[in-house]
Amino acid sequence: MSFDMTVADATSPPKSMARLFGLGVFVLLVLFAVLVPMFWPLDIAKQDYSAILSSPSDAHPLGTDHLGRDMLARLASAVRLSLGLALVSVVTAAIPGVLLGILAAWKGGVVDKLLGLLTEMFLALPGLLLVLLIVAVFPGSFLALYGAVALVLWIEYFRMTRALSRTVLASPAVAATRLLGFGPLYVIRRHLLPELLPVLLTIAAFGAASAIMAIAALSFVSVGVKPPTAELGLMITELLPYFSEQPFVIAAPILVIFLIILSLMLIAGGRKP
Repeated sequence: MSFDMTVADATSPPKSMARLFGLGVFVLLVLFAVLVPMFWPLDIAKQDYSAILSSPSDAHPLGTDHLGRDMLARLASAVRLSLGLALVSVVTAAIPGVLLGILAAWKGGVVDKLLGLLTEMFLALPGLLLVLLIVAVFPGSFLALYGAVALVLWIEYFRMTRALSRTVLASPAVAATRLLGFGPLYVIRRHLLPELLPVLLTIAAFGAASAIMAIAALSFVSVGVKPPTAELGLMITELLPYFSEQPFVIAAPILVIFLIILSLMLIAGGRKP
């Protein structure tokens, strides 16, 4: 017992510090995305051919791209887009995933088997390939983009919720609650949610990171959002031919993606189940 407590005490501070660092980076990114349009209200699609691939200056703090568009304004818009689509995708995936997971664990039998078979059908097709197929059918559609990502993410919520719910519903505490006459809503609120929430929040952080990477990857292969929309993967694709002329400009969206994913991974990895 003392050895376990010693190990836990020794490993908890680094995890807490890592999570705090991740939260700090994530908050700074959100502030960057929200505050830049207030203090730097430039049109992200406005082109200035006299300032193509310019270095950082007072007029353009982060320089300009190959069409003379301000990189600061475009990066802030790209972060808002990526975080917004990731948030919507995670929420859209979590709601059916959690509800169906609880239903499968609660009912069991045929319902559990049918829902399990449904998830196996989705798992048979690689997630990114499924997203590519849907986005290819509806090119340039934000609805199709976030819907396709959510369609892939819900499986993890379902599988984890079903596994944890089975254990909780089979516990003596839940059996006693049912004997006392409490209904399903009370069991879910009192017993299931306290056990599920920490794990679901961790999955949400990983899911948001996966969604952002998927959105960037789709734009990188030219099947995601369309120009002149500012999106991190699309910005990298557009600026890649000009790497040798102005490496700083293409490094900016790469660094932003790195910071977003790093912050989400630290938040998820530092959370105690």
